[in-house]
Amino acid sequence: QVQLVESGGGSVQVGGSLRLSCVATGYTSSSYLMGWFRQAPGKEREGVAGIGTDGSTSYLPSVKGRFTISKDNAKHILYLEMNNLKPEDTAIYYCAASGEGLSYAGTRTRANYNYWGQGTQVTVSN
Repeated sequence: QVQLVESGGGSVQVGGSLRLSCVATGYTSSSYLMGWFRQAPGKEREGVAGIGTDGSTSYLPSVKGRFTISKDNAKHILYLEMNNLKPEDTAIYYCAASGEGLSYAGTRTRANYNYWGQGTQVTVSN
């Protein structure tokens, strides 16, 4: 049974930084896709960043250059380094992962993800 547990959310001022972490359990290899999604109040969940089994990445255009996704394959931990945060980044951030055993390029397409964490709140204020 795959489980995802996020941590690292919080409240910061505009221009600040946060690092989110997501620990994945239940996998026997590193052959799975992982990504970060977010959902702001009244809005649909959107893909922020994804990292593939080949290390390729995909970013939401509005976060490119500010956010960096990375994965520690040995520890099964996903990270999202967020810099120069803006009020529009305020949302609940969710970690997501795919099934195991296939090769994936980094993607933010929700249909590719099978497992979800509970979410962690990120609030950016002026």
